[in-house]
Amino acid sequence: MDKNILILGAGFLQKPAIEAAKKIGCRAVVVDGNEGAVCVGLSDRFERIDLKDKEGIYEFAKKLQKEGGLAAIFTAGTDFSASVSYAGEKLGLACHSYEAACNASGKVRMRQKFSEAGVPSPKFFGITKKESDLDFVKKCVRELGFPCVVKPVDNMGGRGCRMIRSEDEAEGALQAALASSRTENAILEEYMDGDEYSIDALICDGAMTITGFADRHIFFPPYFIETGHTMPTAISDAKKNELIAVFALAAKALGLSCGAAKADIKYTEKGPMIGEVAARLSGGFMSGWTYPYASHCNLTEEALLIACGKKPLFLEAHRKRIPFTPPPSCGNCRAPYELYELPCVDTSAERAWISIPGIVKEVSGLDAARSVPFVKDVFPRSGAGDAVVFPHNNVQKCGNVIASSPSRKDSIAAAEKAVSEIVLRLEPCVPETDSFFADAEAAASEMMSAQKADAGGERFPPDAYAASYAALLRQDSAARTAKGEGIDERGEKPFSNTGDTIVENTLLADTSSIGGVIPKGVRVSDCVPRVLRRLYESDERDWNHRTFAESCALFDEVCPDHPELDAKKFWRAGLRGGVQGMLYFADTIDRANAGFCADAKPLVSKRQMNRNGGANAGL
Repeated sequence: MDKNILILGAGFLQKPAIEAAKKIGCRAVVVDGNEGAVCVGLSDRFERIDLKDKEGIYEFAKKLQKEGGLAAIFTAGTDFSASVSYAGEKLGLACHSYEAACNASGKVRMRQKFSEAGVPSPKFFGITKKESDLDFVKKCVRELGFPCVVKPVDNMGGRGCRMIRSEDEAEGALQAALASSRTENAILEEYMDGDEYSIDALICDGAMTITGFADRHIFFPPYFIETGHTMPTAISDAKKNELIAVFALAAKALGLSCGAAKADIKYTEKGPMIGEVAARLSGGFMSGWTYPYASHCNLTEEALLIACGKKPLFLEAHRKRIPFTPPPSCGNCRAPYELYELPCVDTSAERAWISIPGIVKEVSGLDAARSVPFVKDVFPRSGAGDAVVFPHNNVQKCGNVIASSPSRKDSIAAAEKAVSEIVLRLEPCVPETDSFFADAEAAASEMMSAQKADAGGERFPPDAYAASYAALLRQDSAARTAKGEGIDERGEKPFSNTGDTIVENTLLADTSSIGGVIPKGVRVSDCVPRVLRRLYESDERDWNHRTFAESCALFDEVCPDHPELDAKKFWRAGLRGGVQGMLYFADTIDRANAGFCADAKPLVSKRQMNRNGGANAGL
């Protein structure tokens, strides 16, 4: 091993890069601001350098080059591609230019380049902290229309990003975005309504090779939480080629010429519109796991070979030429690169699991998840002692499952089944968890309309099952109206038959008729009240892919010796928080013997603070 590869970041997402560097016969020299990062021990050499310190990275790289040769500078899973290009360009290494990397690192600068080149992208306004006057901000959002979107200009993982649905939401959303920006700059954008996709590519010698094209699954407005990917995409070839063409034009507009590129892009009613383009491989588990499982290509290794100035031989041997077919919105334009695509061999499905707010007491079901056929990996991020929240961004999820098989149906089913096996049981008597359920009680007492619940509620976090149940009520109401019926099996009117709307009842409000107790140690699956039978018998699922019946069964398995339970409060806890809600209620009763308690406990545990302190490289 006579040459070094300098890798920025020592988090778990850099593991494929460290391994690939060694595989091609080089020393993996790793830098990170956190000397306790999980992959420090895998490196051949480690140096503590903050990844924002491009001058420090350059000086260290220059030293490596003099000492034993430097083949490449590389990063994956971080947002420091500009630091890579700054040092790489100065040292004459194969990389995107520093100017191009900067174009791809700042969202306002990126949008300006797209606008100049005529690349379809949303209207925007750049906002600095000094220019964040509320009247000006409201003027901008009115011009963009509602909903619109605010983001920090220089962060990744969805940090500080959210939808703005009214003028009243503008100030708080903007301040959160500014606080998430290293430079205290944000961008307001027109909202693009349409299905979203993730595309990865490698650019080399005037050619762009699409190495991954995945359906992106985004939920939980007003935030944009990525709950998974499925590769290959289910979109038609015609639309896919249009999206690739716009991606290629966008990459060219930024000046990307040698290295990785990734895009978040939507197909809207106006056609393809580019969200963002980054001068790096995809973050999360995409480039290191999800894409390779589908394509059978070690994407990180191929990207490293390009960074070393070598030919990506696997890529060139297996890729296929594709046409350049831009949509009408691009006008008459020429192909910016020769376009190729690496075909998929299998289907990969990646899914995340999430939690309600609290502190994790224990995690169960990981072995069961790993044993599901076609599951390749289970990556937990939160364990006992960790604080968890319902995610506002993509770094607050509790873990990810990746499944792969020749069948799209089997891969998706396996990933979702694995997620449904995993249960985070929370510590009792945590104020943030109590507040989560108190919110549900307040909603029930106010008899929030089912219409509101069906829309995901204006409340965040959403209920685990209320939205689904509201839809079931609406379907049932329509059926009964058509039959001239309005009486349920209890002899009561469970909903108002006033056209297509349900005025009085939501799921939580509809549970007001529930009374009595669930006796100690009795299976809750045998105690489901009539008002919840439709939900219990349906295939409607919560955010962790569990039906209501499955949540009940999991509770019975995990907590067979539960105390006597107030039936109404128990079922409302389950509707609000799924099996986590059921377990939390039972554990709290067991702890305090009377409803929810208010024992003070910090949401961020000392264990988690120590584990995360100083990290700047993702996982």
